[in-house]
Amino acid sequence: MPPAERLIVVGGDAAGMSAASQAKRQRPDLEVITFERGWHTSYSACGMPYLVGGLIEDPTNLIVRTPEQFARQGITARVREEVVALDLAVRRVTVRRLEDGSEYQESFDQLVLATGARPLAPELPGREAEGIYGLSVLMDGIRLREAVDREQPRHAVVVGGGYIGLEMVENLLRRGIAVTLVEAADQVMSTLDPDMAALVADELRREGVALYLGEPVQAFATRNGHVTGVVTSQRTVPADLVVLGLGVRPNVELAHQAGIALGMTGAIAVTDRLQTSAEGVWAAGDCVESRHLVSYQPVFIALGTVANKQGRICGINIGGGYARFPGVLGTAITRVGTLEIARTGLQERECRALGIDYVVGTVRGTVRAGYYPDPGWLVIKVLAERGSGRLLGAQIVGTEQAAKRIDVFAVALHAGMSANEFQYLDLSYAPPFGPTWDTPLIAARKAVEQAQAAAYTVTPWPTAPFPRRNSHR
Repeated sequence: MPPAERLIVVGGDAAGMSAASQAKRQRPDLEVITFERGWHTSYSACGMPYLVGGLIEDPTNLIVRTPEQFARQGITARVREEVVALDLAVRRVTVRRLEDGSEYQESFDQLVLATGARPLAPELPGREAEGIYGLSVLMDGIRLREAVDREQPRHAVVVGGGYIGLEMVENLLRRGIAVTLVEAADQVMSTLDPDMAALVADELRREGVALYLGEPVQAFATRNGHVTGVVTSQRTVPADLVVLGLGVRPNVELAHQAGIALGMTGAIAVTDRLQTSAEGVWAAGDCVESRHLVSYQPVFIALGTVANKQGRICGINIGGGYARFPGVLGTAITRVGTLEIARTGLQERECRALGIDYVVGTVRGTVRAGYYPDPGWLVIKVLAERGSGRLLGAQIVGTEQAAKRIDVFAVALHAGMSANEFQYLDLSYAPPFGPTWDTPLIAARKAVEQAQAAAYTVTPWPTAPFPRRNSHR
């Protein structure tokens, strides 16, 4: 009997283990081996800030499936083993055992690269001091939680005002720690437009956060090997604890060294079936380039939701099925204190860079009916193409139950809807959940007015069944 075909997966988290599981499900005869340089497989990296904040007590609650559980599925999952070289000519990987530095080789018939992304960590003076933490793998979150529990710091500095940075701010505040946020840009949340980001900055200050914008970090002050402060271009901020949230870049060194093509963004170039330029080599997750569903341009967007979908598509295709990844919108959501923040599609600077003539509809409304107790508030900003009214993107900042409204916009962007069509969507209504004209509809109406679209053109009712929309993609 010929040996079973072997699939090797490099990377044991969202994309990699989704690909491994789906391929094994499709083809039970397939031999599947996965390699993960960290200590854990298939875990929720997005839950790490809440582990540090104490909302999640046990780090094992963040683990979806252990190597032992994968073994029962027929998948060999090896941790603390890193693939350090890839030979496409002989179809073989070189693996290093991180515990002792020894190396060995394994052959493959098909390969999935799910190497993820690396955190940006500039080499600044004092960077190696104790008390400076990043959040990349689950063990980072465990070690940071242990440090907070053990040392009970009084002053923490978070460097970077993106999603991880804001979530760490919230959770360090929950632990009773005074927090300073330092950001090199002149706004927090670069995925928001400045006017929407300003609402987030105001909330941070209301929560008691010392916020320093436009101040790049230049060094870390230390004493006896432990961090004592963060040195910016304008000041030194005292710190017992520092958390770096400076963003990520695609981890593509292995692919690049093997001659696999990279895309315009520097991430691995793949087809919509997640195939790379090398025969029998696939890639998924935070290491790959995707197509934006609004701009149609290649983009690098590192999100767990995208990674899981791409991994599943890889597995289906490897297993003999046929699946395509449509693209991304960058839909994301987070929270700081009582404030919820969400976005999808393009923002203004992206529209300008692409030469898209756009209009903006912005409205402030309530989360519930205005007469209902504690109606809350939210601000929704909608971007639409001038003339056609095609929806381009949306951003939401508001109180409880505000941000999940972004999902309505994400569906509309997937469907290629115009603001005119959107404003008449049949959304649910009851006073505890929103006003009669929910704020997303009003924001779309504002965009329609700005776009000077044919907002009130009367068209005949279609006969059932409704005709399928011709996609503009």
